[in-house]
Order: sequence, then structure tokens, then C-alpha cells
Amino acid sequence: MKLRIFIIVTILAAVLFLSSCVTSHDFNVDLSCDEFSQNSHRTGEFKMEVGDKLRVKLCSNPTTGFQWDYEVMITDGDEVLKEEDRDFEEPEDEGLVGAAGKDVWTFEAVEKGIAEVRMEYSRPWEGGEKAEWTYTVNVTVE
Repeated sequence: MKLRIFIIVTILAAVLFLSSCVTSHDFNVDLSCDEFSQNSHRTGEFKMEVGDKLRVKLCSNPTTGFQWDYEVMITDGDEVLKEEDRDFEEPEDEGLVGAAGKDVWTFEAVEKGIAEVRMEYSRPWEGGEKAEWTYTVNVTVE
């Protein structure tokens, strides 16, 4: 009986120890239209570990012809970040025609290194406004 209790306690201790070693973090950014109106060019800095996720939510209103696009620059490493998901969240008040929603990206840190994600809110056609709003994300994966 004592041996059985000892084995169970040992297994539980090992599971707790291993689960504390395997931690991943979620980093969240949520910027409203009002925040971009106050400062149209914003930046964020994140120190991440492999396996961590970064969710970026940015105000977006496709009915205006504007859309977000981004480019990832790697300054140290091969891949560093990968886009895991991209989605659009409808406006909270669905009764408002032409209301802004949010573009949402989820990036995963996949390798140690340094990356910069440059996001621009522009009208993509020729002669359209470029980089009306920008959000630059600087990520160091350790």
C-alpha cells in the first residue's frame, strides 16, 4: 500500500514539474479606431519564447476601401514568426451599417531570432492613401 501511494505521489509530482516547464504565453494587442486617431503610427515590443503566441487586433473598416497588409522582416534567424491565423471580427453593434470591426492575426514564435512586422492600413489601388495607419511589431524570440 505504501509503495502504491509513493508511486502515485511521484507520478503527480513529475506531471506538475513537467507542466511548469512547458509554458507558453499569449501576448495580446487590441487597438481601436480612437487610439489610431490619437496616434496613427504605433509600435509594440515583445520578448517571446518559442511556442508563444501574439494576437494582434486592429481597427478595420473594409467599407471605406481601406485594408491592412503586413510584411515580416527577419533580422536574425530564418522564420522566427509564422502567421497561424487571420480573421475579421464583425462590429459589436451589427445594426450599424458601415461600422468598424477588427482584423485579427495570430502569430506563433517558431524559432529564436528577431523579427519586425510592419502593418499598414491603406487603400490598395493606385493613387489610394498609403500607410494611413501603421502598427510596427518588434519581436525578439529567446
